[in-house]
Amino acid sequence: MAPNDSQPLAPPPDARKQLGSLPQAVILLAPGHKISTANPAAEQFLGQSQRRLLGRSLGEVLVLEQRLVDRLSDADAPVTARHVDAMVVGQGARQIDIATAPVVDAPGWQVLTMSDSATVQPLGQSMQSGESALLRGPEVLAHEIKNPLAGIKGAAQLLGRKVEGGDRALTGLIADEVDRIAKLIDQMQTLSRRTTEPVEPCNLHETIRRASTILEAAGTAPRIEEEFDPSLPPVLGSAHGLVQVLINLLANAREATQGLEHPRIVVRTRFVSGLQLHATDKGKPVRLPIEVRVSDNGAGVDQGVRDHIFEPFVTSKKSGQGLGLALVRKLVRDMNGRITYDRDEVGGWTHFRLHLPMASEGKPRGPRPKPASETV
Repeated sequence: MAPNDSQPLAPPPDARKQLGSLPQAVILLAPGHKISTANPAAEQFLGQSQRRLLGRSLGEVLVLEQRLVDRLSDADAPVTARHVDAMVVGQGARQIDIATAPVVDAPGWQVLTMSDSATVQPLGQSMQSGESALLRGPEVLAHEIKNPLAGIKGAAQLLGRKVEGGDRALTGLIADEVDRIAKLIDQMQTLSRRTTEPVEPCNLHETIRRASTILEAAGTAPRIEEEFDPSLPPVLGSAHGLVQVLINLLANAREATQGLEHPRIVVRTRFVSGLQLHATDKGKPVRLPIEVRVSDNGAGVDQGVRDHIFEPFVTSKKSGQGLGLALVRKLVRDMNGRITYDRDEVGGWTHFRLHLPMASEGKPRGPRPKPASETV
């Protein structure tokens, strides 16, 4: 029988019944990762009843790699990880997909979902945990997410034309947040892209100054001290990619030196010898004799995250997403380059060193599949 508009809708089931009907394992985590609620699917997944799970720490029933635990500890940051190696206490090792999201208007609370990883994979891809696995899910969902985002922004803009005062400011906030989410999705897609841009001879000093000009046009240009070696030959890379890398590094340096009485940002270029990157796509070592060093006299990266700053979702910034330096590393690797971080505690300097091949070391090439792994 077709629904009749004159008939009132039945009241929806309460949230607990809705949660209990979900086929996915769902856990509600209180601050400190204490299990507050577990639906029947989660009971089955973990092999324990809700009565035994309540009040226990997540780590007591599910053992995860420390990097993921560190990311989950930020209750305000959503995390998605696929093909994660985990140990379900009392049941053994499993490979799972896991996701968390903060609970609205409940600081410190999180919703966690779990499922066994799919055993069927696309041809040519290996199942692995870590960075690639973390990024594969957003790559698949990006298109489906962007479509409703466009609708939300359009609706907010229409409402903004009909309201006034504080309400108009709220519609503007909605549109701005939609743009921020879309930008985040774009970054995730870039990180997970399986092909690279073509490389060609590039004038390194021109790309540095172009990045500075772009920041200046955005009103965020740092004052840069140049220590350039004018005799350097062209590097083999992507001019667009290098500009993106340098914009990220210079913007980070500017942020790190804000508030200092005598802020300094120094960009140095020089020739170094003996450095090689062993690229696995062709099995031949590539010399990296050109160095760009971006230095600032800010406080540096927090000690606790220094070893992981180029990994996705790792950040010491309160409002950061932890994708900027992950994108930098991806772009540099696509050019067969290398980027490193070090801190001079005595001198009070932070250094990011970018090493690139000379154009004479190889011929320009077109897009290639991203190697499965690269080691330095």
